[in-house]
Amino acid sequence: MRAESKQFLEKYLNNVSPTGFESSGQKIWLEYLKPYIDETIVDAYGTAVGVINPGCDFKVVLEAHADEISWFVNYITDDGYIYVIRNGGSDFQIAPSMRCNIHCENGNIVKGIFGWPAIHVRTDKNPETKPDTVFIDVGCSSKEEVEKLGIHVGSVAVFEADCEWLNEKYIIGRALDNRMGGFMIAEVARHLSEKGIKLPFTIYLVNSVQEEIGLRGAEMISRRLQPNIAIVTDVTHDTCSPLYNKKQQGDCKCGKGPVVTYGPAVQNNLLQFIIKTAKEASIDIQRNAVSRSTGTDTDSFAYSSTGVPSALISLPLKYMHTTVEMVQESDVEACIQLMFESVTKLDHNKSLNYF
Repeated sequence: MRAESKQFLEKYLNNVSPTGFESSGQKIWLEYLKPYIDETIVDAYGTAVGVINPGCDFKVVLEAHADEISWFVNYITDDGYIYVIRNGGSDFQIAPSMRCNIHCENGNIVKGIFGWPAIHVRTDKNPETKPDTVFIDVGCSSKEEVEKLGIHVGSVAVFEADCEWLNEKYIIGRALDNRMGGFMIAEVARHLSEKGIKLPFTIYLVNSVQEEIGLRGAEMISRRLQPNIAIVTDVTHDTCSPLYNKKQQGDCKCGKGPVVTYGPAVQNNLLQFIIKTAKEASIDIQRNAVSRSTGTDTDSFAYSSTGVPSALISLPLKYMHTTVEMVQESDVEACIQLMFESVTKLDHNKSLNYF
């Protein structure tokens, strides 16, 4: 990975962009993308779009989502303890003993910790963490003291965990789901620009908001853009790490390349085009199947308006929705290459209709 790309990736990953509060991350993303695009679009809820070759009749979307899971302050006790609810798919099980940052409307960041009673005093040595047992301690002894810090119901708390490199080949941190996708589609734009490739259609590089609470950003922007094709990128589970069941969750592994998905929302002709492109470019791929929805923004684009031929290219990831999400750099580069090859080989005059 070139130095400038790595610098952008680390800045982007370390930024905080919870669902509904993605603006700071979107600004970082658009600033990096600016030299490689012609126009930008930002909608009312913050989905950011970089436009290449605007104004063409045929329009292709490359999409990722920008938001990360977090917590909302929901209740402050009289003695200064803070109880939270989830903002997205946050995991109560991993919260105890985590450090966090609470973001206040005045711009202040208040440090806190998710407290937990010592094992010595717990009757149940392995209790299940639940919404009413997980709390944040910010070092205050009263509700009034907490509120003076700027914390109130609705303040957002995010685990404190910057990205790192592990064994010189893995990237670890929080919110790799799915800032890695935003990074990858930005790199596709960079490659197109630096290689001087002019495509005969418009490309929308879409970094959607609010995926983690129901694919809402993609739902909105898909109606606005009305593309002819959408290629979505997200992360998927490395099922070769411990405690997964391959019979139920498939067989995907970090280091073995991008994952293409079979499922009702994935348009078969577009999927076969991507698989053929991977083979011609000597890009190793893995395969995954879903029984109903993909659970990604692919669904929102596929079923938007009269239907948009859509496909999903996923990055294998370990330990999703934790502070140590983990991807292999070689897979990141392969996903970038596959998306780049797909858009440059796409013949927009060739029908991708069902028959």
